[in-house]
Formats: sequence, C-alpha cells, structure tokens
Amino acid sequence: MRLTVFNGSPRGVHSNTRVLLDAFVEGFVSTRGNTIDLAYLIRRGQSGESVRLFSEAEHVLLAFPLYFDAMPAAVKEFIESLEPLRGRPENPTIGFIVQSGFPESTHSRYVERYLEKLAARLGCRFVGAVVKGGVEGIRVPPMQKGWIGKTIVAVGKATNTGGVGHLFDVERLRRTLVDLGRIYGETGGFDRDLVAMLAHLEKVSLLGFWVTQIAMRLLYWDPMLRANGAYANRYARPYAETSPAP
Repeated sequence: MRLTVFNGSPRGVHSNTRVLLDAFVEGFVSTRGNTIDLAYLIRRGQSGESVRLFSEAEHVLLAFPLYFDAMPAAVKEFIESLEPLRGRPENPTIGFIVQSGFPESTHSRYVERYLEKLAARLGCRFVGAVVKGGVEGIRVPPMQKGWIGKTIVAVGKATNTGGVGHLFDVERLRRTLVDLGRIYGETGGFDRDLVAMLAHLEKVSLLGFWVTQIAMRLLYWDPMLRANGAYANRYARPYAETSPAP
C-alpha cells in the first residue's frame, strides 16, 4: 500500500503533529511493501504539488492541529484547492488525524463531523478521523530537570491522577500510534479500539481540570516564562484599558 501523508501543522517538522505522524508511519511501513509520500502544507509555494500528490494518490492521510478549536489556514487553503477534483471516480480514500493541546476530545468533535462531510463532498471513501487531545503534554517530561518535576510526571503516569496523568505518558502514546499505523497498513483502516483509546478523555472531571491546571503551570508554563526572563511579568496587562486622567 502507498499512503500519501499531508502534515498540516504550521510548525512543520518541529510540530507535535510530526511526532504523532512519525510513530504512525513507523507502524505503517512495518508491513512489507508499504510506502509513503510526505508533504508539508506550510510550504505554500508547493501548493500545486500537494494537489498533484492528492490527485495521484490511492490513500490519503491528512493530519493537523487545532488552535483555539480552528484548523490552520494552510489546511483550509489546501482543502479549497481540491475543489476541481471533487467527485472524481478515482479519488483516494481519506483519513484524518486531528490533535490539540486541549485535554478534552469534545473540542474536536465538530471538526470531525466536518471532515466526514468533506470526504463525501470530494467523493472520497472516509476511513475515519483520529482525535487526540492533550498532545502538548508530550513536551512536559523532557523539560523536567529537577527531582520534583520528574516525580510529579512519574506519579501522574503511574496513577493517571485525575484521569489526566496519561497525558504525560509519551511512550504509551507512541506505542498506541505505532499499533494504529501497523493495523492501518494491514487493513487500510483505523482500529476502532485504538481510536477510542487515543480520544480519551472526552471530558475531564473537576479534579482532572484542577490537576491539569496546576501541573501544566508548574511543569510547563512557569519554566518557559523563567527561561525567557518573563516570569516576573506573568500578570502584566500591557493592553488593558486605562481610565483617562480627570
């Protein structure tokens, strides 16, 4: 099987989307004879090449992040550029991977419905959409240099504290995506159980909300602020309205 993969992240090779795709592709190519073509939609000067790749593909996977519940402009532009191919009998099968920093999968359900409609409008067989929230959590473990941060991450992974501790389990996520890619390479579709596992949690509990807020602040946001000399200004409001002088 030959799979054409489109990475729709604005950050290209340095993105969380790339991390997920690398694991998926590792599993996909583990089946003898499977190969991939990879394109980055952020390379806007090559938009014509991306359309050509789509037109010649048998199987397509489009992966992208959501930013504040919206797909990147480069992805929307690519989708609109496919209009001339709409309804072709030879259009490829198509599947999607949608990732976001939000820990709840519910944030991505509306775009999932849109993607299913998109496949139908293009005349492509829809093989499914993988939704993965909380992906920004994979950046947390490598940032921990002290024993406190490492301990918090270790305890979170081991106990799944508040139902969100698994978001720091980078190896678990990688294994799941490798398995997802392997099964896709063997069957041409996504495994439903693995898709459901990746989508967990649909909604966080109140405890999970507070665990996420505290852990991400202590382990992620505060260290970045300190590293960039901005911690002391973390509550600054440079654009706040001020009352006019009397």
